[in-house]
Amino acid sequence: MTTENNPETEELDLPRSRQANERLHALIPGGAHTYAKGDDQYPENLAPVISHGRGAHVWDIDGNRYIEYGSGLRSVSLGHAHPRVVEAVQQELHRGSNFVRPSILEVEAAERFLATVPTAEMVKFTKNGSDATTAAVRLARAVTGRPRVAVCGDHPFFSVDDWFIGTTPMSAGIPAATTELTVSFPYGDLAATEELLTRHQGEIACLILEPATHTEPSPGSRLLPRPSAGRSPQSRADPTPGYLAGLRELADRHGCVLIFDEMITGFRWSEAGAQGLYGVVPDLSTFGKALGNGFAVSALAGRRDLMEQGGLRHSGDRVFLLSTTHGAETHSLAAAMAVQTTYTQEGITARLHALGERLAAGVRDAAASMGVGDHVVVRGRASNLVFATLDENRRPSQQYRTLFLRRLLAGGVLAPSFVVSSALGDADIDRTVEVVAQACAVYRKALDAADPTPWLAGRPVKPVFRRLS
Repeated sequence: MTTENNPETEELDLPRSRQANERLHALIPGGAHTYAKGDDQYPENLAPVISHGRGAHVWDIDGNRYIEYGSGLRSVSLGHAHPRVVEAVQQELHRGSNFVRPSILEVEAAERFLATVPTAEMVKFTKNGSDATTAAVRLARAVTGRPRVAVCGDHPFFSVDDWFIGTTPMSAGIPAATTELTVSFPYGDLAATEELLTRHQGEIACLILEPATHTEPSPGSRLLPRPSAGRSPQSRADPTPGYLAGLRELADRHGCVLIFDEMITGFRWSEAGAQGLYGVVPDLSTFGKALGNGFAVSALAGRRDLMEQGGLRHSGDRVFLLSTTHGAETHSLAAAMAVQTTYTQEGITARLHALGERLAAGVRDAAASMGVGDHVVVRGRASNLVFATLDENRRPSQQYRTLFLRRLLAGGVLAPSFVVSSALGDADIDRTVEVVAQACAVYRKALDAADPTPWLAGRPVKPVFRRLS
């Protein structure tokens, strides 16, 4: 099977991947190291196990090649094995990766990051986004002396740690007393946020949110309940004018810390993230994903007076901010510097936007031409596209998502989202649109039958956040 197959007539068979998935489940809880990569996120028996990748393509262990979207859960934005990043990493590997004292690369990487994100004054690196966001929350609690955390209930994920995961359906093992300290505010609704801050006057340490992004919630994936009942999910790629500035004013007036989670928006919105694009400066922000192009590196950045509370040059109580054995591995910091240089010198953010615009237009035209334009819906900023699969009543449907993913895979497109990498070429986009059109033809048949079951060939894909396996 190659990307030239017709997804309306061809079926994909993955015998080696099926065997490897069994081995994965026997040894690794969930069969993957990230729940979003689990085989339950894919049609039954159609979860390819990857052999290798280059640029915008990956190959599975059955020998099939795919055009890949959402690479590395949005982390590989330059494409796999990007030469500039690989060269930077290789130069450091033979020099040693971890020492008993800081390497000179740590200050060079910090200088490079703060030049890229000039709204921040200090930065500390770690390996994953959860550590960075949890450190931001801990710091906010320490400097305010307040216990509660207010998270944006319209955004799907902030951390694997108890303060957040306790608010999801997967809350087993987390004390209720911990979860009760996390409250929710709706994106885009300043009045509801102010009401929350007033109701918990003097208790909320921070507001934490993705400053701008769009994700389409799957059925059953709702996290914290929204304070304003009946409000529809946020569907804008950008915040409404004045919203972020309004949050800034609310945080200042109520004495809480404003935290931007820029794991997704960092680099994809601008090299300096959404804060650089919209001109609103948070107190703290977290970056990751695109920062390393697949290498493990993330960052907590922010105001000097806050960040220094986790340092040695102050006279107050010490805050255990971040202290990780592998947080400053030289090769990952070298990768981050190479990524930042590539973005700024090659205009990567603009390229991601242009590629996404071309893809979104093509997918929308293909869906409309097959009569499913109201059912296969592309949303989000061009550099961070997601798609919704709606049933005959225009409600989000895991069954229709399964049908759609199955047809894409048969056509050689691996696309849990339509998040682009800069390695995609025009031919990749054109082929993707062609496969989408063929998938939409099948989608139309299922809509006409008012039942997608005959096209599923197994159980539907499942939402990540659910109570039962």
